[in-house]
Amino acid sequence: MKNKKKKTRKKDILVAEIKKNKVSFAVYITLRVTALILLLLSLLFGNYESAAMCGLTMVMLLAPPFVERTFKVDLPTTLEVVVMCFIFAHTILGELASFYVRVPGWDTMLHTLNGFICVGVGISLVDLLNRNKKFRFELSPIYVVIAAFCFSMTVGVMWEFFEFGMDRFFGTDMQKDTVITSIKSVALDPTNSNKVITVDGIKMTEVNGELLPINGYLDIGLIDTMKDLFVNFIGAVIFSMGGFLYLKTRGKRSRMTEGFIPIPVNDDKTEE
Repeated sequence: MKNKKKKTRKKDILVAEIKKNKVSFAVYITLRVTALILLLLSLLFGNYESAAMCGLTMVMLLAPPFVERTFKVDLPTTLEVVVMCFIFAHTILGELASFYVRVPGWDTMLHTLNGFICVGVGISLVDLLNRNKKFRFELSPIYVVIAAFCFSMTVGVMWEFFEFGMDRFFGTDMQKDTVITSIKSVALDPTNSNKVITVDGIKMTEVNGELLPINGYLDIGLIDTMKDLFVNFIGAVIFSMGGFLYLKTRGKRSRMTEGFIPIPVNDDKTEE
């Protein structure tokens, strides 16, 4: 009974924190109800994998208030809304509605946004330590931004590791393949002299005597991975520039950037 009461109390606290901001709460309710309806429909039609994805989405939507309560920070409304929409766009729209396949650039957009958001989180993590009186060091804005940029790129790399692991060990296709019409490889060199052999104008691919329904050759995930890392890099660079201006002026001349950087609840006590 005690454990049940504790879980209920924690849930009530999380919901109460979300209700503090009407905009983020409205977005939260809309996305959560949508995920719940899809979950029930998936169970009704026996699609348990989709139901699990909907359930995971509902849990992930609790991340913003959980972070605020656990780490005692205040997430700007803009960041909360973007994070919740990002979760919904990845799980429900991207995976269940197949937007990753049906909508050109959907994956690219989300990876760019991921790089953008992670720099904001990275800046907040370093800056909170930097401004805390308990610590005896002070980093300049440029070092804070560099650390945040590296944090964002590390998150991007770890996600690509995750995608590779899922594809390798669980038979998924998170690293989407790319149809190409030209390949260059030293593996095709019969002399084994490390000479690059080029094959151009590929119009079809045959595997085990069966033609694949593609007009070219399949690049198995490499181009997708490098593209994801590159757009993550672009998003990180763009936000890093805004983040540097934010740290130099403490948000006075960078209002848009300020909307993506978490701040401590007792911010006035942490500043020097």
